[in-house]
Order: sequence, then C-alpha cells, then structure tokens
Amino acid sequence: MSLEGQVAIVTGGSKGIGQGIAQEFVLEGAKVVISSRSEAALKETEAKLSETGGEVASVLCDVSEEEQVQNLMTQTISEFGKVDILVNNAGLGIYKSLTETSTEEFDLALAVNLKGVFLCMKHAVPHLKRSGGGSIINIASVYSVQNVGGTVPYAAAKGGVVSLTRAAAIDVAQEGMRVNAIAPGWVDTPLVRSIFESTEDPEGARREVENHQLLRRLGKPEEIGRAAVFLAGNDSSYITGSLLFVDNGMTAQLGTWWINNS
Repeated sequence: MSLEGQVAIVTGGSKGIGQGIAQEFVLEGAKVVISSRSEAALKETEAKLSETGGEVASVLCDVSEEEQVQNLMTQTISEFGKVDILVNNAGLGIYKSLTETSTEEFDLALAVNLKGVFLCMKHAVPHLKRSGGGSIINIASVYSVQNVGGTVPYAAAKGGVVSLTRAAAIDVAQEGMRVNAIAPGWVDTPLVRSIFESTEDPEGARREVENHQLLRRLGKPEEIGRAAVFLAGNDSSYITGSLLFVDNGMTAQLGTWWINNS
C-alpha cells in the first residue's frame, strides 16, 4: 500500500470529493483525520471508513476560523502523533454573476475556499516539517483557469487557490515538502446533484452535462481520490507547484455550452 504508515488530514472529508479522497487514502494504508462543520456527517463517514479496517478519526472544524484549524492540527497529533499529508478540500459553491454577488457572499467564498486553504497550510507546515517533509494537496477547480458566466465568487476563490499553491510550493520546498493542486471537472457529488435538482428537469440537466463530457459521464469522488493518492505518495516525488486536471477533458474543449443550462 503506497501510503502505509502515513497520517493524512482531509478537510471537508465527510462527503463528496473529500470522502472519496479519504476512502482511497484508507485503502492505501494511511491513517486519516477527516474534518467538517457537520458532526453528524463526520460520524457517519468515520464509521463507514472504519468498516474497511482503516484507522480514521474526525474533528469538527470550520477552516475559515484560525483557532479551529489549530485545534484540527492539535487533535491530529494527539490521535496519530504526526502529519504527513494535508488535503485542503473544504469548500462551498456560490455561483453568481458579478453584479448579483453580495459583498457578504464574496467574503464568505474567499473565507472558506481560499483563506481556509491558507490557514490549514500555515498551521500544518510545522508538523509536516517535523515528519521530514510531506505533501499538501489543494482541491481547486476547472474554474481556476477557465470560466463561464455566473461563477464570480467561486472562480475568484479557486483561482486564488492555484496561485497560493504555486507560491507555497516555492516557500516550503527547502523543507522537503511538495504542494500541488487538483482541478476536478464535473464529479457526482451532493453539490453537483443539488445543481441539477435546482433545474426544472434534473435528469435532463444531468444527461446534458454527461453528453458534453468526452467520456460521456460524470466523475466519481474516488477517481479524484486516486489522483490525490498519486500526489500524496512517492510516485509523484518530482512534482510540486503543479495543477493536475482530473476533468474528463473539460478544459480541452472550446465553447461554453453549459452556460445555457444555468
């Protein structure tokens, strides 16, 4: 198992992509701490992952609050003694146009999706250093680099995640740490399903999205998890400051067909 003996933190690990990443880490032998703002969802996912025989713990954490992030690190050290891998997955989707976005919505998107990544990296780095290095993986988005209308708060925050990833990779390289990001495309998560359900024809909206994917389907959370396993382990030992697209070719295509479905 490629992550045997490693300790990983996965923020936003109670559902969706975060749960998929935590699942794959456990299958690869890592001890995993998942965090979320929902205690019920955390406990449910912790129990599910523990059924596979993995060592899993959960910590309530709002990543936009520095004291809670510090507590996440403290609890991880208390539970497993070290930190080797950090996955910054916690985030929220606010999809609005420039003029429709309130200042409060813009601030919230940046607080969770960008500031949260900064805080978790800042407070994880001393622990990663004591472990002799390690890997940080930030979950960005295809909207980090290409866009359609009506995504201003989300796109701004995720674009910042990519820039932050590159800057942080430079700052911590001499400590033996690597920092990379993943840009997922359409993945079958509760967030994406809620987008479909907000339309008049949820099944039709889903089919429309699937038909415009190169492989004619949505991604699975565990497929993002496999990419995270790669970036966390030794197979990617010469990769840092990079953005890995796991998007079914979404950013390889020209056109903005999906804007008409918003």
